[in-house]
Amino acid sequence: MIADRLHHVSISVQDIDRARNFYGKLLGLKEIERPDFPFPGAWYQAGACQIHLIVAPQGVDVGRVPAQLSPLAPHTAFRVENYQQTVEGLRDLGLEVMETRAEVGQIWVQDPDGNVLEFIAPAQS
Repeated sequence: MIADRLHHVSISVQDIDRARNFYGKLLGLKEIERPDFPFPGAWYQAGACQIHLIVAPQGVDVGRVPAQLSPLAPHTAFRVENYQQTVEGLRDLGLEVMETRAEVGQIWVQDPDGNVLEFIAPAQS
């Protein structure tokens, strides 16, 4: 096998300040040092993986986000400890939340740019 683990996930955003607020302040990810690239962005540590927020230059096609929240859309999943607290916390932020149930442990939202994020908690019986 060539690849042995996931290093980072890149997420395209339009407004880096709004994205920093969402990923850093609201989700509580720790911002880490980022090289001085010729385009705006921010990097965050999420456990052993990194999240790279990138503001693509005008006219560069980076694909589309889904028109509505869907667990079938490409998404990034974060592990969380407590299902119910996560659902309540996301709703308190005013986000549309799609959820399964604590026994399954899956929760989905969209970030301010429409990117789908999943939060997955250990299954509770």
